[in-house]
Amino acid sequence: MYKQFLKALLFKVNPEKAHYLTLDFLKIGLGNKFGRFFGNSLFGYSDPKLKKQLFGLTFENPVGLAAGMDKDAKAFNELSSLGFGFIEIGTLTPKPQPGNEKPRLFRLPKDQALINRMGFNNEGVDAAAIRLKDRKTNTIIGGNIGKNKITTNEDAIKDYEYCFNALFDVVDYFVVNVSSPNTPNLRELQDKEPLTHLLNHLQKINHLKPKRKPILLKIAPDLTNSQLDDIIDIIASTKIDGIVATNTTIARESLSYTKTEIENFGMGGLSGKPLTKRSTEVIAYLKTKSNNAFTVIGVGGIHSPEDAIEKIKAGADLIQLYTGFIYEGPGLIKRINKEIIKQKLFQS
Repeated sequence: MYKQFLKALLFKVNPEKAHYLTLDFLKIGLGNKFGRFFGNSLFGYSDPKLKKQLFGLTFENPVGLAAGMDKDAKAFNELSSLGFGFIEIGTLTPKPQPGNEKPRLFRLPKDQALINRMGFNNEGVDAAAIRLKDRKTNTIIGGNIGKNKITTNEDAIKDYEYCFNALFDVVDYFVVNVSSPNTPNLRELQDKEPLTHLLNHLQKINHLKPKRKPILLKIAPDLTNSQLDDIIDIIASTKIDGIVATNTTIARESLSYTKTEIENFGMGGLSGKPLTKRSTEVIAYLKTKSNNAFTVIGVGGIHSPEDAIEKIKAGADLIQLYTGFIYEGPGLIKRINKEIIKQKLFQS
């Protein structure tokens, strides 16, 4: 139904406009108890064997929604009715910012992909924190945090600290985003010294709270094996809880478009099916080289149950959807969970 009707309609509209239309549709259709009950009945799939206990949290199922869909925490209550085991809001910054100039979101249907250069467009972390207080769901919520574009890398730590404190009481875990390609120089924070300093600082604040909350790091798929080794060392030294692997890629290999068409899309992060293989490779590398020392949330190019199973077999403890959710619709969540049960992946 989604692919035949709703997707066909949305794909006739500008991608960014379609994004907001989708959120509006969800809020109208699932914005009351009856709507949420209907959504759960249609898309939800519950089985005790799907539950995962990780860093002190119980996930009803391992299929989550990646950051980017609900940047400003405006539709998390409604999205939770589609069968997700967890939802990540953001990326949020201390101050509101408009993001990069439009157009900044492009579909690549031949490759089931997207290119975005949104640039952390959001209404600011304080506005999102207020909305998160009106929580009508038990679904686990993660807070993805970043820095403002005008903030220098030298002062970035203050932005992450601000977001961390602003969201602490209203989210269940944090993801530190230093890997978006759409904020100038942000990826330089993935270097060993500044990243260690940033994560140690957040951990220090975390341990001063009455009860600490899990912190994960979102990394780029474009890191070399040597850089991934540094990431493993950083996790060990800072004792954060895990990795989200991976963000979007700046690579453009193997696309079904001409060089001119690709150049016309311009800069930005590529997501979707072209990322499937690389994100799985990163997951497998991290898990193998670290001897399964930390949690990994796998994201990147999951468009089918088979893609999800591949990520889990590579070592992902949880997975997240974004571009696959746009191309395949909410039915994908149930199909993945059913396949996990069928293959007995989480049974001892």
